[in-house]
This record gives sequence, structure tokens and C-alpha cells, in this order.
Amino acid sequence: MISDTLTNELHRYAIGPRIKALRLKKKLGLAQLGSHTGLSTAMLSKIERGQLFPTLPTLLRIAMVFNVGLEHFFTSQEDKPLVAVVRKDERIRLPAPPGEDPPAWLFESLDYPVADRRMEAFYAEFPADASSSAPHRHGSAEFIYVLSGALHVDVGGEETILDAGDAIYFDSNVPHSYRRAGEGVCQALVVTTP
Repeated sequence: MISDTLTNELHRYAIGPRIKALRLKKKLGLAQLGSHTGLSTAMLSKIERGQLFPTLPTLLRIAMVFNVGLEHFFTSQEDKPLVAVVRKDERIRLPAPPGEDPPAWLFESLDYPVADRRMEAFYAEFPADASSSAPHRHGSAEFIYVLSGALHVDVGGEETILDAGDAIYFDSNVPHSYRRAGEGVCQALVVTTP
């Protein structure tokens, strides 16, 4: 059983309706498609109605019948502006680094539905019992805006303390680390560029 968040994301791709559109365009019935793919009509019907999500090998079998690549099912078919909404209850909270207890921080992606992002935005939380993060580097730039609490940010050995309402922009190719300052939890908005 998959989570509601994953189910909603899979529905967003509308794989079933795309398969049905290809089938109708080729004037094939479900039984004919089944004979070409080796899949049952019941399974194909459930896939087309969005009641079942096909595995990649199953989707590839279907794609080959219609002479399309897998990307046909995952790329936008329309020329419209990119808009992606991420609801608070749909986000997944992940620890960083994984497996560390307690983690140095917890984060939630604020833009995960967007493929080929030009930036990545996160809600970050630095728990009261968290230790300092290990120095790391990535991408080309990072921006942090502290929502609540206080945060120590070390960039290349130079430490800055940020309070609620403060922001910092820095070259994220330089080793940097974070740690909560003061009492209580620190919450921040973090934006990085690849």
C-alpha cells in the first residue's frame, strides 16, 4: 500500500488516461491491447481508470505497442505555464543526514513535484537536541531565511548567527554547516541552486 502523497503524485501524471487516449487513437479495444502486451483486459482496464499503477516493465510493454518512449507518460503534453502546489499535509519530512539520531536537521521539500528545477526550496527544522551538521558543499548558491529561533551558519570557517527574520546568501561550493543556537527549535526556509 502506498501513501496518499505518492498516490496523488502518481495520479498527477494521468498515466491511465494517456494509455486510453493512445489506445483509442489506434482504434484498439482492451482485448486487442491485451493480446499485444500479454496483459489481461481486467488489468488494463484498472490501469486506464487509475485504480492500478503499472510497474515500469508493464508500462514499457504498453509503450512499445504504441511506439512511444516511457517519457511520453511523464512529460507535459501541453504548452502551459508551470505551476506546482505543495500542500502542507502532502510533504514528507526527512532527516539529514539519514540514519543519524537525532538528526542535525529535518527537511521537507517545498517543490518536489517539479522536474528539472532551477532551484530547490525546503522547510528546515533544527531540533533542540540536534548537533551541528557535518560540513558539506553542493550546487552554486544557498539562501536561508530564519522563521523562528536562532541558527549558527558556518561558511568556510566564518560563523554567523541568524535570528528570526534574518537571512543569509552564500556560495554553497564552500564547505558550510549549521547548528541551532539558543533555546528551542529553529525553523528556516532554505533555497539552493543546483
